[in-house]
Amino acid sequence: MKHFELLADALDYPLDYPEGSWLERLEQGCAALPQGPIRKGISAFLGRLEPLSVSEREELYTRTFDLNPTATPYLGYVIFGDSYQRGELMAALNRAQDELGVDGGGELPDHLRPVLRYLARADAPLPELLEILGPALKKIHKSLKTIDAHNPYLGLLGTTERALARLEVPQGGAG
Repeated sequence: MKHFELLADALDYPLDYPEGSWLERLEQGCAALPQGPIRKGISAFLGRLEPLSVSEREELYTRTFDLNPTATPYLGYVIFGDSYQRGELMAALNRAQDELGVDGGGELPDHLRPVLRYLARADAPLPELLEILGPALKKIHKSLKTIDAHNPYLGLLGTTERALARLEVPQGGAG
């Protein structure tokens, strides 16, 4: 499930490193994906970011996810707030991510990036995670659309929703 890794990379802070440009790495990864809606969605996102300078990309990321508490990419927080349920989810995710060698990149285990990296490796993802994925992404997407209907990350979130919709969600739904 290489597309989950690429989606996680696209949700990284858009910082360029001496070994290469964040945008160029994403473009190469996108070119390696098979034709389809995921590749098309990531490509459209990259096309919207290409005209921006590195500092403009960084500012966009910060404005979108760090300064916007209603569009936070912490899935457990979006669904449960700061509650015992979120704590249980994070403990389970932490164990599951550790078992698969997922590097959280300094983020809490319920952040969308490590969750996507986990999904790229997990044969049978945690049912409690699968229950909240769709509802959490819908809330984040709706919040961001209300605040900034032209934000390029809206398309990336929509592409992520489409990719996640392919996963089997257990019966019962999130509470």
